[in-house]
Amino acid sequence: MATKDFRFLCYPYMRESVSTVDFEIRTDSLTTQIGLAASLTKDVPDVYRDLMELLPMAYHLNGSVRGKLAITDNDLDRLSGIYDRYVAEVKDRIETFVLPQGSTAACALHTCRSEAKKSVRALHKVSLEREIPAILFDYAHLLANVLFVMAVYVNKHEGIEEIPFISKSYPTKPLKKKVEE
Repeated sequence: MATKDFRFLCYPYMRESVSTVDFEIRTDSLTTQIGLAASLTKDVPDVYRDLMELLPMAYHLNGSVRGKLAITDNDLDRLSGIYDRYVAEVKDRIETFVLPQGSTAACALHTCRSEAKKSVRALHKVSLEREIPAILFDYAHLLANVLFVMAVYVNKHEGIEEIPFISKSYPTKPLKKKVEE
């Protein structure tokens, strides 16, 4: 019997029909995008440091469905602290929905945010097939929000204004104009 040539196998579970595969592929994409964003934020040391911390955590999120649960309450608390730190810096810029634009690094972070949301959705699909620990949903949702505030923070760091999005479909809260003294 011939040995399997692993050159022709990119992922061993690819042919499974369960949604776990889609979640794992989606979180792999998220992790890859976080790595890209990190490479673009080396001139913003706090963001780079945090992204390098989140990089393996995205893979821990990935493996926590098929394998052993690798996201802990401490991990969730740490991520929550990161969120609070960035929100404190950009709270006046996130009072309304903003367009995903700005510097290349900020746009990469917006892409990460979008990938994180897709990961949440894929996790939901898995939850229709099997029990999923609530902490994984909390972590994935919070990760998307962290990546958003990081994007806004990077734009602020680079002197780029946010552009509010005014929806024609839904009522949106207008951004308060800063009063110039």
